[in-house]
Amino acid sequence: MKKANRKGWAVVTGATSGIGLEFSRQLARQGYRLLLVGRRRDRLYGMKDELKKAGVHAGIMIADLVSDSGRELLIGWMGRHRVDVFINNAGFGLAGSFLETDVDREKQMIELNVTAMHLLMKAALNSMKKRGAGYVLNVASSAGLLPGGPYMAAYYATKAYVASLTQAVAEEFRLEGTGIYVGCLCPGPVDTEFNSVAEVQFALKGITAKKCVKTALSGMKKRKTVIVPTLTMKGAVTAGRLLPRKTAVSFTAKQQIKKTHG
Repeated sequence: MKKANRKGWAVVTGATSGIGLEFSRQLARQGYRLLLVGRRRDRLYGMKDELKKAGVHAGIMIADLVSDSGRELLIGWMGRHRVDVFINNAGFGLAGSFLETDVDREKQMIELNVTAMHLLMKAALNSMKKRGAGYVLNVASSAGLLPGGPYMAAYYATKAYVASLTQAVAEEFRLEGTGIYVGCLCPGPVDTEFNSVAEVQFALKGITAKKCVKTALSGMKKRKTVIVPTLTMKGAVTAGRLLPRKTAVSFTAKQQIKKTHG
């Protein structure tokens, strides 16, 4: 990825922790001006101060992207600024049997993982299409490349939406020859706050957010549409495609039970 013109911005949603926080740090080192988007005021200001000490200009936007008002705030901002990179990262997971998971929490997850992701992606691409350049990376999950995930059913479904939409839109832009990159990051376990929010414990050892983001930015530079950071997860995704769907879903169910029940 070439170094951005100083007039351009890199926008990172969910920038206050985990993968989003690490994207902010690594994009800053590449010379981008940053807009950090999140809900937690103290963390956003802390990140802004950290980057300022490193000589990097960062703006912050306190916005809850679950809400229409939060999404409209960011969409309006992107309509007024040149966005060179958009990291569509905000999202969370929810574990448990389908009938036992909290409906209100599920609705919030769908609003964030699907609706916000979709609307913000469209806004970023509309901004970039005016000049025929830019990078959009949607943060999905390897879960979105598998047939389904019992005991995290709604989460798997939201990430399948992200992966499917990304691949379709990426092909549209390729056929149109716009020069705009569209891709999705599909990691397996990453050592972030995701586990505690979703109340799961992964059976596989997670990779660091630093390694995940480094792989993602390299994949963007190579214009890979789907980026899966580790060989283990690449193998799991391939197996999930080759196995009969019923077998793959049954295997995933056993893994999910281990996560939620230890």
